[in-house]
Amino acid sequence: MKIDIILAIPIFLLLIFSFFILKSVSPSLFPEYYWYFGLGILFFLLFSVLDFEIISAFSRHLYVISIIFLLIPLVIGQVTRGTVRWIPIGSFSLQPSEIVRPFLLVFFANFITERKLTIKRLIQILLLMAFPLILILVQPSLGVTALTAVGFLGIFLASEIDKKSILYIICSVLVAIPLVYLVLQPYQKSRITAFLDPSKDPQGAGYNAIQSTISVGSGKIFGRGLGKGVGTQLSFLPERHTDFIFASVAEEMGFVGAVVLLVLTFFLLFRIVAYTENTINIPARLFLGGLFLTLFAQTIIHVGMNMGLLPITGVPYPLVSAGGSSLLATMTSLGIVMGTKRY
Repeated sequence: MKIDIILAIPIFLLLIFSFFILKSVSPSLFPEYYWYFGLGILFFLLFSVLDFEIISAFSRHLYVISIIFLLIPLVIGQVTRGTVRWIPIGSFSLQPSEIVRPFLLVFFANFITERKLTIKRLIQILLLMAFPLILILVQPSLGVTALTAVGFLGIFLASEIDKKSILYIICSVLVAIPLVYLVLQPYQKSRITAFLDPSKDPQGAGYNAIQSTISVGSGKIFGRGLGKGVGTQLSFLPERHTDFIFASVAEEMGFVGAVVLLVLTFFLLFRIVAYTENTINIPARLFLGGLFLTLFAQTIIHVGMNMGLLPITGVPYPLVSAGGSSLLATMTSLGIVMGTKRY
C-alpha cells in the first residue's frame, strides 16, 4: 500500500518540529527519546499497511485487552506525584490510558454499527464506555479521561444515529459533572480555582498559568531563539517539555513559530476530515470522526491552557509534547487512518 504523502508530510514535519524544540528545552530526554521517535514511526508504518477490517475483526479482543491494560497500573503501577498512571518496563514506562485510546475507538466504531440502536443498546454502549473512563479517572488522569470521552462523542457525531440520543448523552454528562468534581484530587480542584483567578495564589496553584502566559508573550514575533528562552532555560516555566510545550515554542520561536505549528496541525486535521468524508466503510468513518475530534480538542485545550484561556489539565500537544505513550498512541491512530484509505 502506498503512503499518502499529503497525510505523511504534516505528521513528519510535526515530529521534526518536536525534535528541535525538545532538544532545546529538555536535552536530557535524549538519546532515550530517539527510541520513542523510532517506535512511533514503526507503529505508523505497521498500522498503515493493515486493512481496517482486519483490525475491526479483533475489536472485541482489543476492548478486553484495553480494560486489562488499564487495570495493571492499579496493581503494579509506578506512583508519580500521587498518581498511578505508568507501568515500569526497565528504564522505560508506559501510560496505558494513552496506549489504549485508538483501540477503544476502533471497538466502539464497530460496536455501534453492529445492530440497530435501541434505548437498551444505547445504555449498554454507555456502560461499556463508562468502564474505561472510570479506570482512567481513578488513576487520576482528568485530561486523558476528557480526551477519551471526546473521542467517544466524535464517534456518536459521525454515526447515523438519532442526534436526540447524543443530546441525552450530553445532558447525562452535564449532570455527572458535579459528581466528577467530588472525586477530583485536591490539586485538580486547585487548578480550576486558579484558572478563575491565578493572582490569588501566584506562588502556588496559579504559578503555572502565570508563567505560561508570560512565556507566550515574551517570545514576541520571532522568539528569543532556540536555547535562549528565559522561562524555558531557567526553569521558570514548569513542565516546559510536556504540558507547556506550546508556551516553549512561543517563547523560543515566537509568534511565527507558533503559527507554523498550528498550520501544520490544521493540515493534518484537514486531511483526516477528507478521509472521513470519502470513506464508504461506516465503522472506519466513525473511527475517523472520533480521532479527529480527539486531536482537535487536544490541540484547543493545550493551546488554551498555555495562553490562560482554559484550566490546566495536563493535556499534551499532539506529536510535539514529550511523552512516549502519547506519541506511540497518536502515531498508531494515524497509521490506522492511513489504513482506511482504500475505503
